[in-house]
Amino acid sequence: MLILTRRPGESIYLGDDIKITVLSVQGKQIKVGLDVPGDLPVYREELYLRVQEQNKMALDLSDQDLLAATELWQKDK
Repeated sequence: MLILTRRPGESIYLGDDIKITVLSVQGKQIKVGLDVPGDLPVYREELYLRVQEQNKMALDLSDQDLLAATELWQKDK
């Protein structure tokens, strides 16, 4: 992990397209501004982790799931 120190009003660039600016610091809370390309998704960590878990669950297939899908497909014929 790269650790940098910035003061309010100072920025960090990630590549050419992403700019992170420290807007304010109040006690243990830091407000940051993000300038990112419009097609780049930005998630809070807790939401990102939830989305990743749901995606993983959606990809988990069991033999029972495949058998049930096969039976439904055969009934539609």
